[in-house]
Amino acid sequence: MIKKIAIYGKGGIGKSTTVANLSAVWGSDDLNCLVIGCDPKADTTRTLYGKRIPTVVNTLRDNRNPEKEDLVFQGFKNIQCVESGGPEPGVGCAGRGVIVAMKYLEQLGIFDDDLDVVVYDVLGDVVCGGFSVPLREKYADEVLIVTSGEYMALYAANNIVRGVKKLKGNLSGIVCNCRNVDNEEQIVNDFAEKIGTHVIGTIHRSNLIQDAELDAKTVVEKYPESAEAQEYRDLASSIMHNENVSTPEPMEDEEFEEFFHS
Repeated sequence: MIKKIAIYGKGGIGKSTTVANLSAVWGSDDLNCLVIGCDPKADTTRTLYGKRIPTVVNTLRDNRNPEKEDLVFQGFKNIQCVESGGPEPGVGCAGRGVIVAMKYLEQLGIFDDDLDVVVYDVLGDVVCGGFSVPLREKYADEVLIVTSGEYMALYAANNIVRGVKKLKGNLSGIVCNCRNVDNEEQIVNDFAEKIGTHVIGTIHRSNLIQDAELDAKTVVEKYPESAEAQEYRDLASSIMHNENVSTPEPMEDEEFEEFFHS
């Protein structure tokens, strides 16, 4: 059975880093993994492929009938990498690129391949029709939310929960991507409990992760023996063996303010 996961979170919270490193773990475990970046920045797969790859949107603009090899690029451990892409900033709907990309990939039969894991890196703007596509169109079976203990990250996470509930999605847990906030892990654990889920794993802040990214690599590839790589392995294992899936219950805005300032 294919594991199909949509990973959401506030912009800049570390979704792409999380997606790439998790995929590097699964690829290293000989799983056939497909990663689809659904962010207009198109940088999800950079550390898996070693550089930026052409996006589906840009490729379709130049070639109306691209083949699979024009859109899907083999990265680290044969991980299949795709970037949906989008319009230039201020020129159109960013989420539209996701819709166009997913429909064309489906047309090419990419999802019919012998896959073990499909991971979507998705912006937290679930009110946008494009960014809700993985859930709304059932490309993904479960959702993970990446957050830190910071106010805006948790506020965005609560809004994502609202979207997941509306779309009748399954929330598999919260990933705590630490930013060294006071009592951060406790705050994120309390938040998870409040919305009816759990923290599925914690990634501690480390310069080693950024160092690997500067070299266009995941920490799993560049520093496989590091404690940081082990944290991603532990997270990957927790996700694969997780049975704690729930329909989340978001907090109302006033309740969230009270929670955060308590």
